[in-house]
Amino acid sequence: MRLNLIAATSTIALALASAAYAADINQAGAKQVQESLTRLLPKRVAKDGFVTVNPAGTRYEIIYDFAKLLKSIDPGSFTVTGLTPWSMFATRLDTGLWSVEGNNSLNVSGSFKASGQPKTEFAYIIETFIFSGVFDPAIGYLRSGDFSTKAVNFSSKTEAEEVSAGFDSMKYKLTSSEGAAAGTTNFATSGSAAGFLEKISSREVPPVEIRADTIDFAAAVNGLPVNKVRDIIMFVADHADEKKLAVADGEKLKEMLRDAFPLLTSFNETIDFNNLTVSSAAGNGGAKNLNYEVALDGATDATRFGVGVTADQISFASAIVPAAYSDFVPRQLQLQLAIPNMDFAAFGDEFLKVDFSGASSEDSGKKAVERLFKGGELVMEFPKISAVSSVYDAEISAKVRGRVDTSKDYSMEATVLARDLDKTIAAVQELAKTNAELNQVSFGLMMAKGFAKTDPDGRQRWDISVAQNGSVTINGQVIKGAD
Repeated sequence: MRLNLIAATSTIALALASAAYAADINQAGAKQVQESLTRLLPKRVAKDGFVTVNPAGTRYEIIYDFAKLLKSIDPGSFTVTGLTPWSMFATRLDTGLWSVEGNNSLNVSGSFKASGQPKTEFAYIIETFIFSGVFDPAIGYLRSGDFSTKAVNFSSKTEAEEVSAGFDSMKYKLTSSEGAAAGTTNFATSGSAAGFLEKISSREVPPVEIRADTIDFAAAVNGLPVNKVRDIIMFVADHADEKKLAVADGEKLKEMLRDAFPLLTSFNETIDFNNLTVSSAAGNGGAKNLNYEVALDGATDATRFGVGVTADQISFASAIVPAAYSDFVPRQLQLQLAIPNMDFAAFGDEFLKVDFSGASSEDSGKKAVERLFKGGELVMEFPKISAVSSVYDAEISAKVRGRVDTSKDYSMEATVLARDLDKTIAAVQELAKTNAELNQVSFGLMMAKGFAKTDPDGRQRWDISVAQNGSVTINGQVIKGAD
């Protein structure tokens, strides 16, 4: 949601990119701003009168009539009511930058039907959307901005499913700085949403309700060639209705992509759900904190992509889980996954061999993916997977090597660590008194303990190696020979 609002506001600000010299606020200046905006919009949008600009005292008022974007849509497949124009105000600063601000709302409803899909009814409400920022014509984007929304709600409904989601309020901030390379910019945004609520119901699944007191987030992208990316987006939008791209246009798009590469130098995002709860007829659960993070960084020929999820103070109550097993429900979970050493430089070279006019073979995409992973080798790292409850404390780290062209050739190096393993075995043995099948689990844990090494901190350790030939060793002992 926040990214869509930032993007929408920033696109609006593009109206000023070619009119920075218009110091006097008059009708002629308003016309210049309007013309500059229509030049930056897709051709099919610009000609429909989507935007109008008027002098308003010491600033310009820019009005966007979103309903005109829908003129060419078949009313039999898409309908919408309540879509009113939005406006923003732009004031030229002595520095050559522009101050932009707006206060709008949204209350629309409608329906759409895709081919072969059921009809969907929707509603989208934003009580207030307030923003202010500083626009820089040199980069065609906002240098900074403050955004706030109040009472945002969305709902969709089909014959089989109904979903609604919203939050009470949201505030977030956008900042920027010069990138390390000429012509690039670094952007960062951070903020928080309060009172999140989502409800899901369907014929097959009992109603589910998801709540969070607050959702905190932060994101940053570095080394973005803003103007070049904008030009690519506008080029694609201008040709979106064409079934087949002309050869000359395809070559132009390749040139634009090549000139903009590598598009960015790094990206990261974190999201924190605070006091998250999930309620349903099947049971209730939640976590004091649920954190998600994703990062992309490194050189273009050795890029690392990483994802991490952490949950603390987990709670779970359900008739599905007998009370005797409640101690095995984890209180803490952590998962880290990474794909290192991706060669986006080689991927880009191969991708730009694709014939965008549609004449390329089906192997073009496969070749690009193969070059993304050097020599066709895919490496997946699991720096940490851990789970903690009152009866176990386990941690796994691993590296898996395989190939993109087959699922057979793979190898793995892993380390398993366990604290208080005797407590875990005792807990399983207690359950085995009423469930004899768990005796096998208890026996397996005792066998595993026999292979374990003891670390200085008292944890049991198992270093596991699975070779491509199928052989398996644990702490140097051969458990299985080659296939």
